[in-house]
Amino acid sequence: MHPAFALTLSLVLTGILAPAAGQEPVDLQLVLSVDASGSVDADEYLLQLGGIAAGFRDPVVQRAISDGTLGRIAVSLVVWADALRPKSETAWFGIASPQDAELFARTVEAMPRTVVGATGIGAGLAWSIRKFERNGYVSDRVVVDVSGDGRETAPRDYTVLIEQATAMAAARNVVVNGLAILSDEKDLDRWYEENVRVGPGSFVVVAADFAAFAKAMRLKLIREISPLENLALSAGLAEIDP
Repeated sequence: MHPAFALTLSLVLTGILAPAAGQEPVDLQLVLSVDASGSVDADEYLLQLGGIAAGFRDPVVQRAISDGTLGRIAVSLVVWADALRPKSETAWFGIASPQDAELFARTVEAMPRTVVGATGIGAGLAWSIRKFERNGYVSDRVVVDVSGDGRETAPRDYTVLIEQATAMAAARNVVVNGLAILSDEKDLDRWYEENVRVGPGSFVVVAADFAAFAKAMRLKLIREISPLENLALSAGLAEIDP
């Protein structure tokens, strides 16, 4: 074996090969994938965006970011509804300080609602997964955070369904977590557990209604950003500080 090739192979196997040119290392790449289907009214849509913004302003969430190995994450927002319609989205934001978090929070709060219609979770998830392609970041952990208040609606024409999207996530080593809002379907968390959640350490949190979304999102962000916190919570060994 050529010595140079042997060295490269060793670095790949040990996980210490430098990232490709132009890629910024972060602790986590996270897409927040939000439901804006017809069952979500205007006030409920704003409660979701406000809950995400509040989460990134939360000092515990900010501490979880700064406590990471690199102290930096990358995050983006996708808003989805009908499977056959384009999604709306933000650019990617690198967050390493309260000022970075505030910029993202303000962007999320100002996100206009441009999508509506049926509940195309699979298409929304697939769109979210594709956002990791050539986004300029690299990380060991890659997560999509899906929130919604209903099951997938059968599409009128062919599109990506939830089982295809979760298979896509598994093939690309993307973890998918769920936030089930139980306003209309009291057992939606079970459906999310069986159909949305995928990947090592993945989980589903519950909001009883849209008014409880912010609290559930805060918990979810802390678990997603801090893998040790998620492990402890999954084992029932810890609680999130207020």
